[in-house]
Amino acid sequence: RGQDEPSSDAPPAAGMAGRRQRFKVCLLGEGRVGKTSILLRYVKDSFDDRQASTMAASYLDKTLSVGGTSVKLSIWDTAGQERYHALGPLYYRDANGALLVYDITDEQSFERVQHWVKELRKIVGGDLALALAANKCDLEKDRHVDRAKAEAYAASVGASHFHTSAKTNKGLETVFNDLCTKMLAKKGAGGGGGAAGGTRRRRAGQQAARRRRAARVRW
Repeated sequence: RGQDEPSSDAPPAAGMAGRRQRFKVCLLGEGRVGKTSILLRYVKDSFDDRQASTMAASYLDKTLSVGGTSVKLSIWDTAGQERYHALGPLYYRDANGALLVYDITDEQSFERVQHWVKELRKIVGGDLALALAANKCDLEKDRHVDRAKAEAYAASVGASHFHTSAKTNKGLETVFNDLCTKMLAKKGAGGGGGAAGGTRRRRAGQQAARRRRAARVRW
């Protein structure tokens, strides 16, 4: 579904109001689709037409209020080039949400979004807040991605779909507010994915290792 209106006034999830929440969000997409530009515009309100491609993952924090809840986002910018794809799971394993970015002037960048969604679900699971950013919407005259097709795909994977432009700052606040609202709702519903689920899995693994060591000592 296409969305252009902010959703920051949505009611907070049960038990979330007045509490500070922290979530990890990953930006995923091919190289040159504008992930770094989105991050810098949203967090620092800066834009550079000559922004260099990301060579490794980095992150910035941003605190915002969503439905009366203070949310601190750690937003991870990942390299989109093929040679860095194997490193992806290291960065998004404990993510609570993901923003999948494609360039509306590049059909292949949209097709690759489907790869990223499959990869995310394999590593993180299905309990993850998703949104698609149709970036560079200031270049509408050069569009090569069919809008209806992109919105239908987003709906099929349970993701919101937004048109964004890091250059003009269009849609960025809206898309991150939407992700925050979804992550708060999932946390309020007791979702086990993302960072919380990853922590529980690590603890379970550590406990199992301790039991194995104790058994060896007894023998």
